[in-house]
Amino acid sequence: MKYITFIFFFVSQLAVAQKTIKNEPLTSTYSIVARDPETGNLGVAVQSHWFSVGTNVSWAEAGVGAVATQSLTNPAFGQRGLELMKSGLTAEQTLEYLLENDEGRAYRQVAIIDKNGNVAAHTGDLCIAEAGHIEGSNFSVQANLMEKNTVWKAMSKAYTNADGPLAERLLESLKAAQNEGGDIRGKQSAAILVVRAETTGNLWEDRLVDLRIEDHEDPIKEMGRLLKLHRAYEHMNKGDLAIEASDPEKALKEYGAAEELFPDHLEMKFWQAVSLANIGDMEKALPLFNTIFEKDEKWREVIPRLVPNEILVVSDEDLKKIKKQ
Repeated sequence: MKYITFIFFFVSQLAVAQKTIKNEPLTSTYSIVARDPETGNLGVAVQSHWFSVGTNVSWAEAGVGAVATQSLTNPAFGQRGLELMKSGLTAEQTLEYLLENDEGRAYRQVAIIDKNGNVAAHTGDLCIAEAGHIEGSNFSVQANLMEKNTVWKAMSKAYTNADGPLAERLLESLKAAQNEGGDIRGKQSAAILVVRAETTGNLWEDRLVDLRIEDHEDPIKEMGRLLKLHRAYEHMNKGDLAIEASDPEKALKEYGAAEELFPDHLEMKFWQAVSLANIGDMEKALPLFNTIFEKDEKWREVIPRLVPNEILVVSDEDLKKIKKQ
């Protein structure tokens, strides 16, 4: 009985919002929702031949769950699904309430995972073939308007066999879908969203990965590049925090880890060089500065700006050496 008032509110809202399916986007696509059983982190990933697919399809909230709403998409399923789970409903109960009050349920494809790893998915009878889904342990994969009816099976297998952080495993599932033929119309956009198992109270801390490819000839490949860049900048951010804490050795370690991922990235090289100079290793710092300045002279102008705030702490003699590179 504790949820009756809440449910009546959402039923009334859904009844108003879902009287028609005329203006809803035809976001035919493939997607995955998942929970990492080790960390409890929650995620959703999607690809489609549709502009900015992440805008309508992928939803997730730390400590609550994740939703993928697609086919003839009802975007209301995203936010309302999260709110229903936040009230205490399971993924299955949430899906039941959403579909019960949706006149367009036969056109819908939706998958939901809650914070405990319970999954629920629906592929309406009027979703465009090939369409289907597989519910697994702590994940669900779903697809519609695919070239083959083996796409979601390939996604399930790839995700189950993948290693590493949740975002990388979600990406492996998307890659498998594309390798199996993917969306029969082609490729255009993709999104990956990963949130914490429990909320910190700060949205910017709760979202661990939030990447979107809005329009690209090869969104899965580009997503892979951006995810790798995201990991590199995680190290860069830790390096910045180390500088703030006056820990140049920690900063050097983090900037160096970033540069290993992108060895030609001038930003990563520059801050590694700064950290080397800060610990007094000018023998390694000077050649790096030289390489950077040769490729882009503007970085030389940054050097004197780092001295007053003690981001760069070197002797006057070493500062002159750096400027001469």
